[in-house]
Amino acid sequence: MSTVSRVAVSSLRKLISDGHLKPGEKLGEVQVAEMLGVSRTPIRLAFRTLEQEGLLEKAGKQGFVVREFSKEDVICGLEIRGVLEGLAARRMAEAGLSAAARATLQQCINDGDALFAKPDPTEDDLLSWSEINARFHEVIVQGAGSRAIADAIARNNHLPFASSDSIILDTQHLAQEFKKLHLAHLQHQMVFQALVLGEGARVEMLMREHAYIGLRYGGLFGLPDALD
Repeated sequence: MSTVSRVAVSSLRKLISDGHLKPGEKLGEVQVAEMLGVSRTPIRLAFRTLEQEGLLEKAGKQGFVVREFSKEDVICGLEIRGVLEGLAARRMAEAGLSAAARATLQQCINDGDALFAKPDPTEDDLLSWSEINARFHEVIVQGAGSRAIADAIARNNHLPFASSDSIILDTQHLAQEFKKLHLAHLQHQMVFQALVLGEGARVEMLMREHAYIGLRYGGLFGLPDALD
C-alpha cells in the first residue's frame, strides 16, 4: 500500500472513531478525496481496506456507508483478539521459537528501537510503526502452527478496530502518539523475551493486555481514550 493510501486509511479511521463520520453516513470517492486533498485512487483502496476492517459497508455500486457499531462491540472484538493472539503466542513459546521466527521478531525489535530513538517523530514514523507492528503480529499468528487460530483471528479482524493493523493515530498530537506507540514497542520487547524463554503463561498474559494499547492507553499520555 502506498504512503498516500496508508495516510488516507489512518485519517478515515480517526474520523470514524471520533464520530466526525457518523454511522450510516454515506461516503463517495470524490467527496472524501476532496476532503483529504488526495486523488480518488488511494481513497478507493482505503475504502476497500476499511470495509475489510468492518468500518464501512458497501452502498450501491461505488459508495460506502459508515457501519453501525458500539464501543462495546469494539471492546469485545479487542478482547477476542487478545485471547486468540495470547493463545497463539503461548503455543509458539511452548513449541520453541524457530530460527526464522526469532530472526524476524528480533528485526522488528531492532527496527522499533531505531524508530523510537529519533528525537522528532513525523507522520511517516507513525506509518513505519504500523508496518513493524503488522510484521510482529503476523509472525506470532503464523508461529502458532494452527490454522484454526489463524482463521479465527482473520474472521475477528472484520470487526471494527479489532485487527492489530487498525491503529487509531492522532496526527495532531504526534509527540503523545509516539510515546503511546513506544509503550507498545516495549510490550513487544517483553513478548519477545517471554517467547525466547519459553514462558507460555506469561506471554499469553502479555498478548492479552497488548490488545488494549490503542483503546485504553491514550490517557496515560494526555490523549483521549479511543471512541470516548
